[in-house]
Amino acid sequence: MKIGGLTKTSLIEYPGMISAVVFTQGCNFRCPYCHNPELVEPSLSNPKIPEDEVIDFLKRRKKYLEAVVITGGEPCLQEDLIDFIVKLKEIGYMVKLETNGSFPEVLSKIIERKLVDFISMDIKGPLDKYDIIAGVKVDISKIKESISLIMDSGIDFEFQTTVVKSMLEEKDFEKIGNLIKGAKSYVLQRFVPSKTLNPEFMKEETYSDEKLNEIKKIMEKYVLNCRIR
Repeated sequence: MKIGGLTKTSLIEYPGMISAVVFTQGCNFRCPYCHNPELVEPSLSNPKIPEDEVIDFLKRRKKYLEAVVITGGEPCLQEDLIDFIVKLKEIGYMVKLETNGSFPEVLSKIIERKLVDFISMDIKGPLDKYDIIAGVKVDISKIKESISLIMDSGIDFEFQTTVVKSMLEEKDFEKIGNLIKGAKSYVLQRFVPSKTLNPEFMKEETYSDEKLNEIKKIMEKYVLNCRIR
């Protein structure tokens, strides 16, 4: 698997778990505000970390770590993602997968085999803005299919949206709410302009705490739990 980064210990990426975070290289989206540009653009890529090194590290650290989070990039692009997850489960780890939801055929296999314990899916925005936000043409039917798969899976999950002021208005969240209506967990991710795929987004004005709380109230009409992160 193409691994571009490894965080050896995290207390926040997997709710309630001490985890390591594995970052895969490559993404089929080009969200301009992406904070991991080196995992998206091949020209910015760090040298790959050999998978064997990562597995060896995780075996040695099993007594200290409870879970592994697989993020990216877009992990579902990786042809050997499932094989990698199987190795993690054989070691005894809980596994969280983060995805943009554009590969429901991969998610379906993972869910069917009960290979992950938690799924976090990015909801980029309302469906009519997906192409603009993702920076590429998106097959919306696949996004909707992934949402349904995740909500019906019986696996712990959350949906999340990075709230970028120039791309998302308050009214957009009514549409997002209808898209994921009944979901048990939704996260409004603050946009922090620290490092972005499009450098222009470093100048992006962010929503105030007051406005984020207003958006949170909108989403609470549609989901069981909404929080700001």
